[in-house]
Amino acid sequence: MDKYISEINYDKLVEKALKHVMIDALKIVEKQGLPGDNHFYISFRTDYPNVKIDDILRSQYPKEMTIVLQNQFENLKVNDKSFSVTLRFSHIPYTLEIPFAAVTYFGDPSARFGMSFGSEIDSNTPEDEPKPAPKNADVISIDAFRKKGNA
Repeated sequence: MDKYISEINYDKLVEKALKHVMIDALKIVEKQGLPGDNHFYISFRTDYPNVKIDDILRSQYPKEMTIVLQNQFENLKVNDKSFSVTLRFSHIPYTLEIPFAAVTYFGDPSARFGMSFGSEIDSNTPEDEPKPAPKNADVISIDAFRKKGNA
């Protein structure tokens, strides 16, 4: 650690740990493909720095976009900061590069698993705006780990 920490931010630590669950799941799929019925819903901020998507897609989804990794995706590549994948929209292939910091939701409906994340630019999103969630998914929010009151 390069700088002195005056207070431990547990919310950030928990969110970082939960993002590693998503990263590890994506790395499994990168190496061997999707096992069984697993498939992913991933929502991300299209206006987040270093998100690389085609201008056509950005104009259709200026703030947030949800992609599904299930049957038709190619070239999934995962590194420590981001992932890229080629998806087809209206039969046209587009490669998207998405920093993990831009992801607002990750879920696998087949496992009834989902996680919502904040992002560093959440000030652009109204707090009461619902996050997309597939039906029957148990969404884990880091709010569940936050301290309730001073009691």
